[in-house]
Amino acid sequence: MTIAQPAVATPQSPAAAPRPTLPAAFHRLWAASAASSLGDGVYLAALPLLAAGLTQDPLTLGLVTSAALAPWFFFGLIGGALVDRWDRRRTMWLTDLCRAALLAIPALAIGLGFASIPLLIAVAFLLGIGQILFDTASSAYLPQLLDRDMTLLQKANARAMGARTVAADFAGPPAGSALFVLGRALPFGLDAVSFLASSLLIRTLPSRPVPPREAGPSLWAEAKVGASYLLRDKVLLGLALRPAIGNLAFVGADAILVLFAHQLLHLGDLGYGVLLASQAAGGLLGAALAHRLGAWLGTGGALTATALLEAVALVALGLSGNPFVAGLALALLGAAMGATMVLAPSVSQALIPAELAGRVGATRRLMAVGAAPIGALLGGWLATAAGLRAPFLAGAVLLASTAVLSLTLASNRRISEALAAAE
Repeated sequence: MTIAQPAVATPQSPAAAPRPTLPAAFHRLWAASAASSLGDGVYLAALPLLAAGLTQDPLTLGLVTSAALAPWFFFGLIGGALVDRWDRRRTMWLTDLCRAALLAIPALAIGLGFASIPLLIAVAFLLGIGQILFDTASSAYLPQLLDRDMTLLQKANARAMGARTVAADFAGPPAGSALFVLGRALPFGLDAVSFLASSLLIRTLPSRPVPPREAGPSLWAEAKVGASYLLRDKVLLGLALRPAIGNLAFVGADAILVLFAHQLLHLGDLGYGVLLASQAAGGLLGAALAHRLGAWLGTGGALTATALLEAVALVALGLSGNPFVAGLALALLGAAMGATMVLAPSVSQALIPAELAGRVGATRRLMAVGAAPIGALLGGWLATAAGLRAPFLAGAVLLASTAVLSLTLASNRRISEALAAAE
């Protein structure tokens, strides 16, 4: 990796060296991400609506929702090993092409009258496998495209997160609901078109060589190499534990947030939607300010600060009885989360060796995804045993503990030393 050196000031040129800019290829990758994120938002709103029209059994509806996450537990690490074997650009565009074809199935099934719960579960499961391959390949391709430059990685991750938030959280769900009302097949058709557009855009990106790697006796053996590398590297481990512990807190609170909003904040369905929008708006702001926060406090210091802000915000939310205060708390929580989700992955992408990027990235995601259902169960249990405020207060304690992780495993000094070693 080449680190750009600052320009030497001269009487004729007192200014610092110009900041690096994102290459044109990134903007095509960003457009592809925005297109597929819009489709994801549409799909995530339409899928439960279609499933609820086929069954009213809560357990069955839960199976449909969980089918997209289940592949991470069975295929996550293997998917990372495959990504490290394959050309990452080709993996992304072929995966999105397959996802477009998959989404045409429920659209056709609705039109022909043979849509069913087993079909939705199968499609959701296969789409989940596609998400593993695409997300892991994208995370590994980006540092190759940007030469593992930290400044560019932070810019790229901030813009990508902004696009996902606007498309998947703001625009996608209401569009999906509206299209479902007009015609039940329409949202699935639109999602298929979004993946097709993403595939065509990614196909135009420059190819990067597959990094040389040490082949193992099996895929599983190669996958374990990535997991072992993450667990041995203190900085990467600290950065990976942050979203895992965070999901215990966030998902635990999210699991009962609708009840909290209805019963303690006395909000209706519309007010609950506005409450969620405040968190998404905060996330946009946090992603936009992440680079400045990292430059001001250092990446490790910024991650410590955002952990404390998340804890304070969750306490304020859990103790609030006023919808306005709750909305401000959620906006602060979203801002801190948004900055964290830009800063932490950028460091990881700069540190992980190219030949291990798929496997280590898949291990990080598996840790985060695996914590989510545990957090949901804990949140529901705490709310039943100690009241609706309990999951927020317990989550705040967990989030405060991640500040300790940043101070010890991912401090400014440790990150600087790791970056220097990675060079």
